[in-house]
Amino acid sequence: MSGTDDAHSLIGSVQRAIRLLDLVAASPRPVTVKALAVASRMSLGTTYNLVRTLVHEGYLGRDPDGLLLGDRLPSPGPGAQRGAMLPRYRRATRAVSEQLRLNAYLARYVDGEVEIVDIVESLHVPRIELSVSTLEHAHATAIGKRILSGLSTQERDDYLARHPLASLTRNTLTQRDALEEELAAGSPMTLDRQEFSVGLNCVAVPVEGGGFRGALGVGLSADLPGPPLDSIVEALEGAARSLSLELGAIAQLGGTA
Repeated sequence: MSGTDDAHSLIGSVQRAIRLLDLVAASPRPVTVKALAVASRMSLGTTYNLVRTLVHEGYLGRDPDGLLLGDRLPSPGPGAQRGAMLPRYRRATRAVSEQLRLNAYLARYVDGEVEIVDIVESLHVPRIELSVSTLEHAHATAIGKRILSGLSTQERDDYLARHPLASLTRNTLTQRDALEEELAAGSPMTLDRQEFSVGLNCVAVPVEGGGFRGALGVGLSADLPGPPLDSIVEALEGAARSLSLELGAIAQLGGTA
């Protein structure tokens, strides 16, 4: 059979569905149907129909923020695109955010940088200017300090040499010895007391499994009443433990965290 005959025998709807899966897998955030239609250059109606089928069959999953890859797909292998792990991350951040009615953040240490890999915002607290990207001021955030405390001395020296201790608020730790003293405290929980943004406190706990070194945290208003700290830590530790186990299991099966 010639190449032309091969092309004529392909099923267009399958090709379009695979294109949508590729777009979702490549995105670090949930993707809306409208965004998929624009990116794929398909009509909105065609995109909706394909998405509905892919969701029904378990190849895509719905989240309040958009579409994720579904549980029907196998665990991501080495070199998987960023969106392939998002459903696993999102289960942890979504659970914590909905349970505590707070903004939830997940970050990891990779290639010498601290990266935010998922954010779930709550309607019940103010949002802050954070996005899924490299975190430049890890010293001023609870998730960043949690990650820094788990690094080797050499790794931490390298990171802080490239990321000076900038003052973001009057509470930000800008002296290395003060930061090191806090990081050496030994508590699995780290706090940010209006150090990144005025009016915002944050709490974070570690997430470690399958080569993933990170932190799961929440942000809450410093001025409004919120859940008790013990309840926050309990919820964070439960979600972090589940995610760590899942990441470890994926790594044992030859996948990537």
